[in-house]
Amino acid sequence: MIEETLQETKERMGKTITALENELKRVRTGRASLSLLDGIRVDYYGTQTPLNQMASLSVPESRLIVIQPWDVSGIKEIEKAILKSDLGLTPSSDGKLIRISIPPLTEERRKELVKVVSKMCEEHKIATRNIRRDANELLKGFKKDGDISEDDAFKAQDDVQKITDKFIAKIDEIYKEKEKEILEF
Repeated sequence: MIEETLQETKERMGKTITALENELKRVRTGRASLSLLDGIRVDYYGTQTPLNQMASLSVPESRLIVIQPWDVSGIKEIEKAILKSDLGLTPSSDGKLIRISIPPLTEERRKELVKVVSKMCEEHKIATRNIRRDANELLKGFKKDGDISEDDAFKAQDDVQKITDKFIAKIDEIYKEKEKEILEF
């Protein structure tokens, strides 16, 4: 019972870390990355289609993304979708390819991005602490029902706290890496 609770807690906290990493991939760092375009959906013949399912994407240079649609009639829609996204990127097309030049970030913009990343990390720390609370409530319920002894309950809650501390430290580590990546010129 205790082992299952601890295992489930680890799994849920692991999913929180994965979600944070996926969110941070979309934060621009001044370098071209295909993950910037992950959330973009294009209105393709009335269907919202992910960009990577209708074109090949590549990064030939550190500040350039090239999009080559499989159907050139969708170029205008792809450009519209990129402009509508909140990425602040401007695509340029030659009729066959779309090029997106990634401008270097200003110092002010870098500081704003660090604040955004900090907020994201704090939200995921809160989620982690909520998972800890849920696990502790479950353990208290087991103790109250007489399924586990008081000593086992305290030891298990201590284990839950250790797991939580480990995952919070991992979030801090991810934040420091991303901060360094954003502030690096």
